[in-house]
Amino acid sequence: MAAFVTQFIAVGMQNYVVGPFLTPMTEEFGWSRTEFIMARSIGQMVLAITGFAVGTYIDRYGGRPFIIAGTLILSGSVYSLGGINTLSQWLVLNGVILTMGGAMIGNLVVNVTLGKWFVQKRGKAVAVAAMGVSLSGMLLPPTATWMIDNFGWRETWEILGIAVLLFALPAASLVKRSPEDYALHPDGMTPEQVKSGMASQAQADYDNSMNRSQAMRTVNFYLLVLAFGLFQISITVMLLQTIPFLTDAGFSRISAASILSLASLPAFISKPLWGSLIDHFSARILAALGAAITGTAVIVIVLSVRVQIDVLTYAGFLLMGVGWGGLIPLQEVIWASFFGRRYLGSVRSMAMPFTFGMSAIGPVMVAYYYDLVGNYDLAFIAIALCNLASAVMLLRISEKSRGAALPGTTLPVSDP
Repeated sequence: MAAFVTQFIAVGMQNYVVGPFLTPMTEEFGWSRTEFIMARSIGQMVLAITGFAVGTYIDRYGGRPFIIAGTLILSGSVYSLGGINTLSQWLVLNGVILTMGGAMIGNLVVNVTLGKWFVQKRGKAVAVAAMGVSLSGMLLPPTATWMIDNFGWRETWEILGIAVLLFALPAASLVKRSPEDYALHPDGMTPEQVKSGMASQAQADYDNSMNRSQAMRTVNFYLLVLAFGLFQISITVMLLQTIPFLTDAGFSRISAASILSLASLPAFISKPLWGSLIDHFSARILAALGAAITGTAVIVIVLSVRVQIDVLTYAGFLLMGVGWGGLIPLQEVIWASFFGRRYLGSVRSMAMPFTFGMSAIGPVMVAYYYDLVGNYDLAFIAIALCNLASAVMLLRISEKSRGAALPGTTLPVSDP
C-alpha cells in the first residue's frame, strides 16, 4: 500500500499534473513551450542525481527516512509553485526542488524495497505497486485541468501541495528495509518452507548479487541502460505534451486531459497481467513486446490525429497504455534478476544518470521542434522509433551472458 500511494504521488506531481498547467502558465508569462518543458528536462537529471546520491543508503537504511524527507520537500515545493512569477523560479522549484522530493518517495526507493522483500513473487509485487502510477494518470490530468479552469492555476498548485503532505507522510510508517531485519524471509515464506528448500531461489538471488562496481563492468549493464532509456523517452514526452498536442488539433482542454488519462486505464488494468506473465516468462522478451507496442501506438496516434479519425486516436492511446503498463514491473524485475537484490539500490541508482539523461533530452527537443515547426508530428514519430529500437535491443540482450565483463576488464570483488 505504501509503495502504491507514494508512486501515485511522486509520478503524479512530477509528470501527470504538469501538462494541464502548460497553456495557462505560458500564456500568462509569455514563455515558449521549450522554456516551460525545460523544467521537467532539468528534473530528469535531478532525478538521476538524487537517485545516485541515495541509492547506496537505501540499501543500508531502508526507504522510510527518505520518504519522510521527500514528502516534506515535495509538499513544500508544490505548494510554493502557486506563488511564482519568473521563469527562474519555475525552473528551480519544479525542475530541482520538486524533483528531489519526488525522487525520495518514488520509483527507486519503493521498488528497491520491494525487490528485497520479493523474489519469486517480485513481478506481481512490483506490478501491483506500480498501479499507483497508472491511477495517478487516470485521475490527476482531468482533475488538475478542472481545478485550474475553476479555481486558477495558482490555487491548484497550493491545493496539490497540501494533498501531498496528507497522503504521503502516513505511508512512510509502513516501509521497512528488508525481511532479514525482522527475522523474516522474502516472499513471506515461513521457516519451515525455507528449511524445505522452497527459498532456494531467493537465497541464490542474494548470494549471486553484484555490487555497483561489478555491475558496471558488465556489457548488459549498459545495454539495459540504453534500452530502457530509449523506452522512457516516449513516456516523458507524451505525459508532458499530449494535452497541447491534442488541443492544437482542436480538442478541448478537458477532452485532451481525459484522452491522456485514457492511456492510464489499460496501463492500470494490465499491470497485474504483466506481473503474472513476468513470473512465468522471460521479462526481457516481455519488455521488448511492451516497447514495440508503445512505439506502434505513438505512430497510430500521430497518423489518426493528422487525418482526424477520433476513434483511431482513442485506440492508439489505449494501445499505448498497454505498452506503458509493463515498463515499471518489467524494468525492476530485469534489473533485479540480472544483478541480484543485495546491492540493488546502488546498482539501480548508478544506472539512473544514464537512463534519465536520455529521457531528459527528449521532451526539450520535441518542444524545441514544435517552436521551430509549429507541430509535433515528426518529433513524435522519432520517439516512436526510439521505442522500436528499444524493443530490438532488449531482444538481443543475452540472459546467458548475465555476468559477462566488458572487453579488457575483470569483475572486482569489493563491496560498493
